Amino acid sequence: MQTKKINIILEFPKPSKVFNRHIYSLLDDYSKFTEIHYGGASSGKSHGVVQKVVLKACKTWKKPRKVLFLRKVGRSIRDSILADVMACLSSFGLIDRCKVNMTDFRITLPNGAEFLFKGMDDPEKIKSIKGISDVVMEEATEFTLEDYTQLTLRLRDRSHKYRQIFLMFNPVSKLNWVYQHFFSEKAIVNPERVGIFHTTYKDNRFLDDENKTTIQELEKRNPAYYRIYALGEFATLDKLVFPVYKKRRLDRYGPELINIPSYFGLDFGYINDPSAFVHIKVDQQNKKIYFLEELVKKGMLNDQIANEVKNMGYEKEIITADSAEKKSIEEIKRLGVKRIRPATKGPDSIIQGINFLLQYEFIVDDRCVKLIEELENYTWQKDKKTGEYKNTPIDSYNHVLDAARYAVEEINKKKVKWLI
Repeated sequence: MQTKKINIILEFPKPSKVFNRHIYSLLDDYSKFTEIHYGGASSGKSHGVVQKVVLKACKTWKKPRKVLFLRKVGRSIRDSILADVMACLSSFGLIDRCKVNMTDFRITLPNGAEFLFKGMDDPEKIKSIKGISDVVMEEATEFTLEDYTQLTLRLRDRSHKYRQIFLMFNPVSKLNWVYQHFFSEKAIVNPERVGIFHTTYKDNRFLDDENKTTIQELEKRNPAYYRIYALGEFATLDKLVFPVYKKRRLDRYGPELINIPSYFGLDFGYINDPSAFVHIKVDQQNKKIYFLEELVKKGMLNDQIANEVKNMGYEKEIITADSAEKKSIEEIKRLGVKRIRPATKGPDSIIQGINFLLQYEFIVDDRCVKLIEELENYTWQKDKKTGEYKNTPIDSYNHVLDAARYAVEEINKKKVKWLI
């Protein structure tokens, strides 16, 4: 096909107007099979990787490139990596020359190169995709080592030169597979095959002063979280609030769960914190809580939350939500989620709720990636003077867990009344 030989010519203004320095120096370097781009929030790492991959696909190759962009959960594709790639193509003046299929999440460039966007919810579907030249793993910490290994095996088409896999993420706990595989003392990393690049908000020349100030103020409010969130350091393992859980794929309609009652919780957020919705099943007899599904997203208005709940099929369920947002609860109720109700917060309700949850064994669906991140990072506060742990958790990595506390409140209250 003639399109295979077409080279896309792009003309940019000065590089300083388009690229951050750290990615500009790597644009034509394809020497590393695995590129790891990690660091703090708003560092521009994901945007930079997308720029590099788009430019790489625009070049003339013997065979047009086929790039697989991934999130662990397919539902998050449209508002994350797909939106980033679309924005990049638009800024390069290419989007009108591309074929964009929003049904299949596929973009075809003028030179025949293809961008595919998938979730790893079902790894078997990924195995059926042939001829991949490059793989991009957004929020790589949400994946597993097995996912990464399987994806490297998909990059075996020898007709593609300079095959690469890109990992982008903000560091979380040292329990995470990325730290264990690439950063720990036991990790065996071949520098000729793996490139590791760290950035922070200080490296992003396009970040405005207001956002920089917001990030910098975090250092005063929560220094530990600042080191992770802003500086992109891996979390030092402290005393976890929920140190034990099991992770596996759950079938809510299977014989194990079909007769166990469901509970639903909602924690509100907006700009700095996400809103979090969770569906759990509680086996009171065997003291087990099954975490089946989560929705975690920043910037959602109440109508968007209501629509998400409806799309998940839960608009008729009883949903217990953060009572601090009574106005939001009423709005969502008027939008058709009629059985939403406020949680009953009392003195020490957080600690009381945590202690209640600690009585249960946690079984978590492996697609609940934000919950898993929280379980590996939600820790107790430590007294700086004495070094002893306080009976107060650090107020971060707790949004899905807060929603879970609200969800089980009905059971918790009954138990409290019985004890009284």
